[in-house]
Amino acid sequence: MSERNDPDGLSINESAMFYHRYPRPGKLEIQPTKPLANQRDLAMAYSPGVAEPCRVIAADPGAALDLTARGNLVAVVSNGTAVLGLGNIGPLASKPVMEGKAVLFKKFANVDVFDIEIAETEIDRVVNVVAALEPTFGGINLEDIKAPECFEIEAQLRARMGIPVFHDDQHGTAIIVGAAILNGLELADKKIEDIKVVTSGAGAAALACLNLLVLLGVKRENIWITDIDGVAYKGREASMDRWKSVYAQETELRTLAEVIEGADVFLGLSAANVLKPEMVKRMGPRPLIMALANPNPEIMPKDAQEARPDALICTGRSDFPNQVNNVICFPYIFRGALDVGATQITEEMKMAAVHAIAALAREEPSEIVAKAYGGVANTFGPDYLIPTPFDQRLILRIAPAVAQAAMDCGVATRPITDFEAYLDGLSRFVFRSGLVMKPIVSAAKSSKRRVIFAEGEDERVLRATQIALEDDLAVPILIGRPQVIESRAERFGLKIRPDRDFEVVNPLEDPRYRQYVDDYFALVGRRGVTPEAARTAVRTNTTVIAALAVRRNEADALICGLEGRYERHLRDIRNVIGPADNVRHFAGLSLLLSSYGTVFLTDTHVTENPTAEEIAETTVQAARHVSRFGIKPRAALLSSSNFGSLDTEGARKMREAVKILSRIAPDLEVDGEMQGDSALSTELRERVMPSSRLTGDANLLVFPSLDAANIALNLIRVMDDALHVGPILLGPAKPAHILTPSVTARGVLNMMTLAAVEVQDS
Repeated sequence: MSERNDPDGLSINESAMFYHRYPRPGKLEIQPTKPLANQRDLAMAYSPGVAEPCRVIAADPGAALDLTARGNLVAVVSNGTAVLGLGNIGPLASKPVMEGKAVLFKKFANVDVFDIEIAETEIDRVVNVVAALEPTFGGINLEDIKAPECFEIEAQLRARMGIPVFHDDQHGTAIIVGAAILNGLELADKKIEDIKVVTSGAGAAALACLNLLVLLGVKRENIWITDIDGVAYKGREASMDRWKSVYAQETELRTLAEVIEGADVFLGLSAANVLKPEMVKRMGPRPLIMALANPNPEIMPKDAQEARPDALICTGRSDFPNQVNNVICFPYIFRGALDVGATQITEEMKMAAVHAIAALAREEPSEIVAKAYGGVANTFGPDYLIPTPFDQRLILRIAPAVAQAAMDCGVATRPITDFEAYLDGLSRFVFRSGLVMKPIVSAAKSSKRRVIFAEGEDERVLRATQIALEDDLAVPILIGRPQVIESRAERFGLKIRPDRDFEVVNPLEDPRYRQYVDDYFALVGRRGVTPEAARTAVRTNTTVIAALAVRRNEADALICGLEGRYERHLRDIRNVIGPADNVRHFAGLSLLLSSYGTVFLTDTHVTENPTAEEIAETTVQAARHVSRFGIKPRAALLSSSNFGSLDTEGARKMREAVKILSRIAPDLEVDGEMQGDSALSTELRERVMPSSRLTGDANLLVFPSLDAANIALNLIRVMDDALHVGPILLGPAKPAHILTPSVTARGVLNMMTLAAVEVQDS
């Protein structure tokens, strides 16, 4: 393997050693999914609570899918005989690879994995060991087992086991290669039944690729295999086996250089530099070169491009376009198979994955893809034949396609009856805001309110705008220079165009400029702003322009804050839009989605040291927003004191706020002052305050100061990798929200959707 340097100046090997060693060895741990907080929990988790589930499963083995983790548990199994780039290093040395495979399953598809490294190389013994694991797992992923033994091992296990068995080195690679070839042929305007395919390498992956290509329509007589012994021809004895012999040709040709003539596709799964530039020159028009050897391909893309400028090129490396990476498919194939209780992964299921991947590459790129690749995402073309591993839409396309194929071909033991609900569940996994945002999204689709963006030239706003238009969530209005917006939309691979798909307010040429200046000066002229300063602000301050548009009813809500200081944007909103009736101050509400669940925090962004009256007012406003999400608010007023245990200034303030709330919002479920752990644990709270007015864990946490709230927000975000929705600005007369510079396009979209619903409610 190569030893390039990472950005810290360490070699890849040095960084990898540190990564695997600290802060604790390895990459995996086991987390319980049920509480173990007391003796009763322990009795439920083990004896005697396990007895009844055991009896039920003994009577009905299918019940294990509902009573245990088996239905979402996959074994990654290897004997370490063919580890990519390392060869036969044995089972123990292969363990870092298998742990890595496990974390990819979890990260990309929420599939749980045990990695199992077995010290066996004989086919029958490997088969017996793996087959004996069937009661534990819902699927088997074979990994890094050398050919030709891997073919026989997989075949025997598929025949013996009633769960999916999938050798990813074979089929994962084949599926991605198949998708790339379909898209490459579309660009080259060629028919699959007419193409000539030449391979370099005849191992497990290469043969699986060829088998799948035949299913896709490539004719066997048009396939030419070469390996270390040259062309696979009829009568050859060296290094031949029954799987390779299927593709043996009746020919006098003996070398790759001889058979490459006129080839439409070169498929390399062999070694570096075996494909020479002069060979590439003799290939057919617009050839597809899949040089997949790692770390160094059969030909470097630059050399192939110089030899044939019309060539389409894929490699196995992440530093070149069109990376063939198995993570593009294997997590999602298992996701779909597990979700329908498939007994095997059929050819139909693999074909469904091929077509789903190929189709996704022809869709518009997502923000996640662009972010992972330097902010610019390619659209379908020579440099974008297959999706990138960071495209989070992969699970939304592949898993349902595989699940449907399993149902269609009769191997699904638990068919999906509500595909819309299934897709919603996958979407919630992809975007953790999906569940809590669902009622907001549903309401927004019926409102179609006008939301104006102060930073309309920002990439995140453009991506959110396209999604909003596609999903009919709102009517975006963007402030910015039209030519800049158009060029950036084109650069980011977006279809939307200014003045065709959405309205643009150009600060340099808007015909309403004089009216806006007059309106603005009338609002701030007695607050130290001169007429000249007003003219400058309306020409250069896009938050002022957006706020004036909302005030003049030319827009219904505004979003700003992607650039600049929060306080500056808040000043402009306060000056132009002002507070709502009966509201005396503004506050910031943040929604966090973490491993704990959904929780709202306030005031995270506005008031440094609120009074008891301000805290009470903020709590009421925040509770209204919590209800908008379809959640019953349960507010806890937090302090270092737990129901009178301390008599600090902050504790007295929060006690007073609780009294005020009991008077102004008697129906609100609220209590305090209390410590954070009491707020989030009903059991703990009942020990210290059995008569608490909260009936469950709090979901609205109200802090005594800006410092406390903001510190808690950012600590939870980082420590738990929690998703932040917000901040939601409480108090303006019309919906206006100030985001933060770290917000993503998904965060912008969430706030646009929420603002649209606020307008509807108001």
